[in-house]
This record gives sequence, structure tokens and C-alpha cells, in this order.
Amino acid sequence: MRVLVASRNEKKLKELNRVLDNAGVTGIELVSLRDVAEYPETPETGADFVDNARIKTADGVRHSGLVTIADDSGISVDELRGMPGVLSARWSGVHGDDAANNRLLLGQLSDTPDERRGAHYVSVCVMELPQEIAVAAGMDTVNVAEGRWEGRIAREEQGVGGFGYDPLFLPDEEPGKSVAQLSAERKDELSHRGKALAKLVPLLERLSRLETA
Repeated sequence: MRVLVASRNEKKLKELNRVLDNAGVTGIELVSLRDVAEYPETPETGADFVDNARIKTADGVRHSGLVTIADDSGISVDELRGMPGVLSARWSGVHGDDAANNRLLLGQLSDTPDERRGAHYVSVCVMELPQEIAVAAGMDTVNVAEGRWEGRIAREEQGVGGFGYDPLFLPDEEPGKSVAQLSAERKDELSHRGKALAKLVPLLERLSRLETA
């Protein structure tokens, strides 16, 4: 069964593929927005991560007819009362400018002592099914999974891997290392998105059986 991952970020597609491979799920072909006919995308104006992910999945199902998975994720910093949160990707004012976002966050925390630099990543993954597939599979049309990753914000960027705020986020499980210094496999094991995606695996496994039944 073809499943649309409503993103152009190839790293997200690879991450879900690794999660499925590790779980031994076969029969699911993941495709990205680059692999389907282009369609108009609704602006992500949701008040929270769930709203934004559901905007993306609704577009995907409506225009492609495929089961669609989308995630909305971000970082919440204790000292900033949970911000950037849903604004993480455009914290500096330009969507997707990781370098500018990281510079701004470091500047905002420049005088913050280590004991007050706590933060956590949040990922909300939504999988939406076309009505006929949901009925055939005996599943809800909209399925929501959330993952959270605790850590703190470094005083400078560390490592060159990952994306977003990864060079600044020091996970609790790996003292002294940023996410950008972890292997892809270790990141999958620990990350907010990996945790959320793992919760969708049983549903994707059910869909793979439906296709071959």
C-alpha cells in the first residue's frame, strides 16, 4: 500500500522507513510530496501541533487519495514558557531557516544559567485514512500519536548531523552530546518523532495486511 508522508523533507521519510524496517513491517511504500502530483497546500495556521498536522493530512487525503501521515514538531524551552513551540520552524521570521532560528534562540538564552536551560522536543504525528480504507480496515479515519524528548539547550552548536535545533538540544540520555552528534539509529531510538512514529507502526502493519488480504 502506498502511504503519503506529507513532507518534502527526505530525512523524515527515511526516519519512518527505518522505523518500519526495524519493526519488520513490509508491504508499505512510503512516498513524499515530491512523488505525487503537486497540489495547493493549506497554510499551517493551527493553534497547536495537532491542528497543523491535521491540516497537512487532510490536504494529502483530499488531493492524492492516499493514506497520509504528517507530523508537526518543535521545541519548547522552559525559560521561554514553552516557546518557540508551534512556531519553532519560523522562530526567526523565515520558515525553515535553521541557522537563524538557532542564533535567535541562543541569543534569547545568553544570560540563562545552565540549571534553567531545560527544554523538550514534541512531535505529533497524524495518520489520516480515506473513508473507504478506514471502513475496510476497521480503523478511525484520523489517528494521532505524540512523542516527547527531554533535554536542555547547549550554549553553542555541537555537531553537524540532524536538522532544526538538533545542534543545540542535549538529550538527557546522552550527557554532553547534542542530537546532531548522535547516529541516525540512536536518534530514532530516543527521539520525539521516533516515539510518535512507533505508535503508528501497529496501524501501518494492519494496513499492510489489508492490502495483501
